[in-house]
Amino acid sequence: MNYKHKKGWIFFMLFPPLIFLGITWIVMLLWNCLLPEILGVKSISYLQAMGILILCKILFGGFHFGKGMRDFKERKMREKMRHLSPEEREKFKEVWKSRCENSFFNRNKSTNE
Repeated sequence: MNYKHKKGWIFFMLFPPLIFLGITWIVMLLWNCLLPEILGVKSISYLQAMGILILCKILFGGFHFGKGMRDFKERKMREKMRHLSPEEREKFKEVWKSRCENSFFNRNKSTNE
C-alpha cells in the first residue's frame, strides 16, 4: 500500500484550517496592537477576530488565494474562441456589441443627445 498518498490527503485536510486559524490570530494581534491606540476601540478576543474574518468574507468576498473558477472559465472561453472560424468570431463580436449598446451607461448617453 502506498502510504505517501495517504500523507498527502492528511496534509490537504489539515492545511487550510490551520491557515485560517493563523490568519485569525494575526487579525486579533493587529487589531489589539493598533486600533485601541488609534481609534480608542476595545480589544477583541480570538473568536471575535474569527467573526470579523467571516464577516469580511461575506461582505467583500475576500480570501482569494488563487484564481480558481475564474481562471477555469477564461481558459474555457479562450478554447471555444480558438475553434471558431473568422466568420463565427465576427458574428460573436457583433452579437456582444449589440448587447452592450443597450447597457446602463449607454442608455444615459442616448437620452442626453
